[in-house]
Amino acid sequence: MMSKVLVIGSGAREHAISHTLLRGGSVTEVFCAPGNPGMRKDGITVVNLSQSNHSALIDFVRDKNIDWVFVGPENPLIDGIVDDFAEAGIKAFGPTRRAAQIEGSKTFAKELMERLHVPTAAYADFDNYDEAVAYVHEHGAPIVIKADGLAAGKGVTVAMDEDTAVEALSDIFLDNRFGDAGSRVVIEEFLEGQEFSLMSFVRGSEFWPMPISQDHKRAYDDDKGPNTGGMGAYSPVPQIPQSVVDEAIKTIVKPITAGMAAEGNPFTGILYAGLIATQDGPKVIEFNARFGDPETEVVLPQLTSDLGAGVYSILNGETPEFTWDNVRTTLGVVVASNGYPNATQTGALIHDFDCSATADSNGTHVYYAGVAESENGEDLVASSGRVLLVQTTAESVQEAQKIIYDIIENTDTTGMFYRHDIGNKAMR
Repeated sequence: MMSKVLVIGSGAREHAISHTLLRGGSVTEVFCAPGNPGMRKDGITVVNLSQSNHSALIDFVRDKNIDWVFVGPENPLIDGIVDDFAEAGIKAFGPTRRAAQIEGSKTFAKELMERLHVPTAAYADFDNYDEAVAYVHEHGAPIVIKADGLAAGKGVTVAMDEDTAVEALSDIFLDNRFGDAGSRVVIEEFLEGQEFSLMSFVRGSEFWPMPISQDHKRAYDDDKGPNTGGMGAYSPVPQIPQSVVDEAIKTIVKPITAGMAAEGNPFTGILYAGLIATQDGPKVIEFNARFGDPETEVVLPQLTSDLGAGVYSILNGETPEFTWDNVRTTLGVVVASNGYPNATQTGALIHDFDCSATADSNGTHVYYAGVAESENGEDLVASSGRVLLVQTTAESVQEAQKIIYDIIENTDTTGMFYRHDIGNKAMR
């Protein structure tokens, strides 16, 4: 069936989803609300509607005879947008408000894992600053502090000493840095190992895993600086053996999806498992209820089947087909505004990145995130922290790095910065 689709969201993740839907063939038109002006370069129709205005989005779907909706970001999912679409008789790909709690509340996720015996770090949760500080002093460092709710990827502190942990608790409880998201905290044991992301298409107890990827959360080279929403990623992750991935599917993804369905809270959509390969096997760091960003921008280019047809099959109770390029490496580097993630300085002029010399069947692509039109309407300028991501697919991590960094270094990125070591962990 040929479909018209609405994608909810505005970032590089939604740009990648929309672009992949269009290249699949079964989706003839993609609208993105609110989208960003950079998406228009790929023939995506940007719609000036807020992702929080559910009733206006429902009216738009009806007015444009849109066949189904793909919800990108976490906030509308946790606000129940899929429930509202369902009530209006509209098919939307994403979890219900109840199921999205797996991301919306770290306490919910931890208690779920405890019930289902899913391997994760030992933890305690608190809604009181003094009690949380006492726990840190009792257990010592390194230790991990997490705001319970949504904090745009910035609510986690890996504290290598007790002072840093206490400072993080002060930020959350006393300075109210994350608002309601910080009314509770989860404090976890520190786990050693390489992190990786395992995302799956899910319908109840059925799931279809994607190739794994590795995100780079710290702002600066060599994993220095504050945590961000992600500064780049690559996929697959050669240093994580397939046996570890298989174990993660068996001990984490399968029991979580089956358990949620058995508890009357089935999950449909994208389940993101943020994992760490420890000496005791893979363990869960966090779950997300949607595609990761920037992982989406390096995983979806590996898809060799039709994304729209696959998602449509899931929504209609049929068996989807997902096939992947499992030979080559896809790598993406984020270009961010100076000062991100703390004192972001927006307004930098964005110059075109010359990707023409590297085109192949997947090509090299720019996915736009925090961009706006300039006053003259002819250029794009940086409008938030993460501005764009440059992605390529090549025969190896080293070759992908060379292509990407040649492109970025030959482009004027005044007012912006990027990491120079995305993918280096694959070569250690």
